[in-house]
Amino acid sequence: MPRKVLRSLARGARHLPDRVLHPWRRRALERRLALRPPPRVVLFVCDGNMCRSPYAAAVARRLLPPAIRVESAGFIGADRTSPPEAVAVAAERGLDLAPHRSRLLATEDLRDSDLILVMDRRQRRRLVGGRPQLAARVELLGDLDPLPISRRGVPDPVEQPADVFRACFDRIDRCVGALHAALRYGDDH
Repeated sequence: MPRKVLRSLARGARHLPDRVLHPWRRRALERRLALRPPPRVVLFVCDGNMCRSPYAAAVARRLLPPAIRVESAGFIGADRTSPPEAVAVAAERGLDLAPHRSRLLATEDLRDSDLILVMDRRQRRRLVGGRPQLAARVELLGDLDPLPISRRGVPDPVEQPADVFRACFDRIDRCVGALHAALRYGDDH
């Protein structure tokens, strides 16, 4: 069998548990969100805080009640702008990422946030490792996706063409919409 085919099969097998377990993980997360007190502060985290987390925060600010503070932060690189593709695709959806500047995740962010949504398992491990008290507050955003998934994490679109940003932002839109529904805010804000 050619190497390319073997690599493709290996990649597909690696994410098979993500696909199979997704409906169960989604229902479990929705139950946890519905049972906890409404968050006062929601924090979205990604690696560089340039694409995924600022976009997710912008969508959440549009959907969640104004009483909920929505923030975003990243692990690397403060004071960077969102890439032009992110700004353009967000603008297509009526959101302005142009003024955004990345910021580093701070201890205060972790302390003050009632709900922390990360983009992948590695980010969750990085936050919860050595801080077990955070485990109940850190969730994977991709677990909320109402559609079948190919992988649990929300892939980073940085340095990719606009179509990759569109696909990423489509998924974030679905996940943040599901977050809104799971928190039981409906249209009453």
